[in-house]
Formats: sequence, structure tokens, C-alpha cells
Amino acid sequence: MKAIIRFLLLLCILSCEVDDQINTPFHLLVPKGFPEVDIPNDNQLTVERINLGKKLFYDPILSRDSSISCNSCHLQEFAFTDANPTSIGIAGRLGKRNAMSLANVAYANFLQRESGVPTLEMQVLVPIQEHNEMNFNIVAVAEKMNEDPQYRKLSYEAYGKLPDAFVITRAIAAFERTLLSGNSKYDTDQLSESEQRGMALFFSDSLACSSCHGTFLFTNQQPENNGLYEQYTDSGKYILTGLQEDIGRFKTPTLRNVELTKPYMHDGSISSLEEVIAHYESGGMNHVNQSAILKGFTLTETERDELIEFLNSLTDYEFTQNAFFKE
Repeated sequence: MKAIIRFLLLLCILSCEVDDQINTPFHLLVPKGFPEVDIPNDNQLTVERINLGKKLFYDPILSRDSSISCNSCHLQEFAFTDANPTSIGIAGRLGKRNAMSLANVAYANFLQRESGVPTLEMQVLVPIQEHNEMNFNIVAVAEKMNEDPQYRKLSYEAYGKLPDAFVITRAIAAFERTLLSGNSKYDTDQLSESEQRGMALFFSDSLACSSCHGTFLFTNQQPENNGLYEQYTDSGKYILTGLQEDIGRFKTPTLRNVELTKPYMHDGSISSLEEVIAHYESGGMNHVNQSAILKGFTLTETERDELIEFLNSLTDYEFTQNAFFKE
């Protein structure tokens, strides 16, 4: 009888908490010239969901030893990258890849360097369970959250239920969809004459930068082999497909805020934009899967400087300083 009474009391408490669910619609401010963001039907943006997601994004509760959070590898001042060659997980464990920027991740067709994860909600699971990152289990994360009255309250307000894998993945994805960046000098037509010359080089047929870094996102979102190595220790998309033609193919990163997202390449092996340009001038290492677009080119010192000036004009300081994104 006592067990039944406790069960009925629990149901009463839970029903009261469900009544606390709040759905305050959130209006996403899309940058000028950007298309509307496609929001999943089961995760429409609300203030409550975004607030919960932001709290989780900055909370080390997601890691096994509560030492790192999403923010540890995605810092706002670096356009939500971490300025390390490869990410650093719990106990100082080194990952094998460079953290990609979360700027405009709401538009991503696939996530991860090998383009293997189709949604933001699914991507949340990857760092949590990855041995060299958070090395934890999302069920265990939910258990820890359920011990916290504030998380239980926020979870009910956002999704009408106690914290679980659904709540965790949806909330973090909801927050990440607000990370829109589209207010650089380039976007506001304030380029200097030298930056305009750099832009002309960038979009020229001879350099063909825009072949992979076109569109409003400055990425074609496709996995490409850019001839970085003759032999790859990290085989890229091949890990997923087992196809020889996918060896060394990694998702093309956005060039928005590229001034802030160094070091570069999938493994963080290039430390400056000058070195990046030198790599493409050389025509790459001629790997068997190297993109046919890479043929090499020659620039004068002035042209290199102007190209870099244009790339720097893609920095959106409003994005990196926006108080809404801060903890």
C-alpha cells in the first residue's frame, strides 16, 4: 500500500510539473541574404528549449569526470572553435581532428569531418560517447540531470518531460541553431579596394577558391580531398564507406570567420592563412583522390596579401561578441 501511495504521489508531482511546460516561440533572426533555417517538426525553437540547450552547452555535466563541456572545444571568441590543432578531451586526451566552427551549423547538410551524421540532434551524441572527448553515456548524463531540481524544471518547461536522451539532444541542437553568422564587412558591402581585389582573386577561375568555398556559407558542404598528404593516417570519409575513392576526403569547412579559426585543415597541421595559400599554390601532394580542381597557381606577394585581406573581411565580430551566446 505504501508503494502505491508513493507511486500516486509521484504521478501527482509529475503531472504538476508537466503543467509547467512553457512554449514561448523564438524568432530566429536570419542574416540578410540567408535562406530560412529548416527546423525539425519535433524541435521547433522556443525560448525555453534554447535556454536549456545553452545551459547544457556550457555544463561539464556532459563529460564522465565533469571536466569539459561543449564549450571547451567551441569557444565563442574563436567562432566556436578552440584554437588547438586537435581537440582535447577528458584527462588531457588528444583527439585526432581539428574542431570545426559551429557558425551557421543550422544549415549543415551533414556533420563531422567525414560527413557521416545527418542532423544536429544526432551529432550531440558523438562527442559525449567519444573516448578521447567526453567518454560518457547520454543515459548517465540524464541520470545526473534528474538529480538536479533546476534541470528537471527546465526540462519540463522546454519539452514537458524529465531529462532524457531526447531532451538533451534536442535542447543542445536548438541552441546551436541560433549560432548564425552573417554580419561581416563582406556582408555589409564595406570592403576596401584591396579587399575587393582579393575578392576578385577568390572568385576567379584561375584560383577557383569558390568552387569549394562558394555559396553564402563559403563551403560546398561536400567531402573533398585537398591533396594535403600523399598518405593519410586519418582516412576521412573512407572510415564510413570503405570506398578507396573516399580516402582523404573531409568535409569542406566554412571560410566565414576563418581569421579566427586557425590552425587549419582536418588535423590542424597548418597554422596560418599564408601557409594555406602556399599549399594551394603548390597544387597539393597529388594524392590519387585529390580534387581535380587543384591545379596550382602563382600569386605575387601583393596578391597574396590582398587575398588574405579579403578572407579576413569574412570575420563577423558581432557574432563573436554577441552576449546572447555567452554562458
